[in-house]
Amino acid sequence: MKILFTGATGFIGKAFTSVLLDNGHEVFAWVRSIEKARAVLDRRIHTFINLEDLGDQYFDAVINLAGAPIADKRWTDSRKLLLRKSRIDLTKTLAEYINGLEQKPAVVLSGSAIGYYGSQPADTLLDESAEAVAGFQHSLCADWEAAALALQSDTTRVCLLRTGIVLGKEGGVLGKMLLPFKLGLGGPIGDGQQMMSWIHLQDWINAGLLLLTNESLRGPYNLVSPNPVNNEKFSRALATAVHRPAIFRVPCFALNMAMGDASELLCKGLHVLPKRLTEAGYRFEFTDIDTAFADII
Repeated sequence: MKILFTGATGFIGKAFTSVLLDNGHEVFAWVRSIEKARAVLDRRIHTFINLEDLGDQYFDAVINLAGAPIADKRWTDSRKLLLRKSRIDLTKTLAEYINGLEQKPAVVLSGSAIGYYGSQPADTLLDESAEAVAGFQHSLCADWEAAALALQSDTTRVCLLRTGIVLGKEGGVLGKMLLPFKLGLGGPIGDGQQMMSWIHLQDWINAGLLLLTNESLRGPYNLVSPNPVNNEKFSRALATAVHRPAIFRVPCFALNMAMGDASELLCKGLHVLPKRLTEAGYRFEFTDIDTAFADII
């Protein structure tokens, strides 16, 4: 396949593009800086800054993962605007370009997150049919998905990737958590009962390949393990993997003071299940948090 890719320099993007190249696909990455992109990306990737530079280039598929990191900074009004622009506005621009082509791609995989469901109690099981609760995370994801669905047609199917906490060796949430846990300073957050709907990076990529190639699949898919755990168990499992105790507990009021509304990402969780992915025949390699950490660490 010839694939147009956004978000190639991100944690998931770097891993996914590498696998796509190894599988014989040709990847064109839309980036903000060619120099910075080439410093971190595989040299086989074609990089470009302006969509217009592609002319009438045909693509078999589009994979749209671009978006500013959601948990890196306090959610000020300006930060919320950036989070929206880097996802929604970029996707709208991409859709305008693709819809202007004479020949459309057969499939679009577009990023989203389990934040689509909003803030919900830990005992509420959420599959793709669940009702969402209003809030910033929901509106961010819902508008992002709506922008991507502008690409859907009789000839183009769109899959929406509602991604949970992705666990991998280089980056993601573990990139921030490993050092304090290795120093013996890690532990649960708040009461530790908030759910953490996680997925191993390898399962994310394998699921992405299934959605990319199976012509019968379209719509939203929860990219999470079938066995989410609460924060208490997650923290204990990580501590065990690095052979350290997990005796320190981080109070949510402290995180709220430091992160503002963004603290809900850590203090409030979601119990999300991959119903449609499982129904599509996907079989997870990592279904147990201890096994996942053992593989990664």
